[in-house]
Amino acid sequence: MPSSVIRRWDYDEAGQRLDIVFVSGRMYSYHEVPPAVAQAMREAFSKGSYFNRHIRDHFAFTEHRRRAAP
Repeated sequence: MPSSVIRRWDYDEAGQRLDIVFVSGRMYSYHEVPPAVAQAMREAFSKGSYFNRHIRDHFAFTEHRRRAAP
């Protein structure tokens, strides 16, 4: 099911990094996310709800700033 909050996401198992792009355009990488957590998100009916309960505030993250247009 499409998410009303998450535009797209990708998981790098080797780096245990979960990259998420929100519909707002904000981009984040969540670090040291175990494969089981990513798999559970993949299987979750609501990606946004799963993210809020199991990822946000549970893992360190980096926000990727968009570069300003010239």
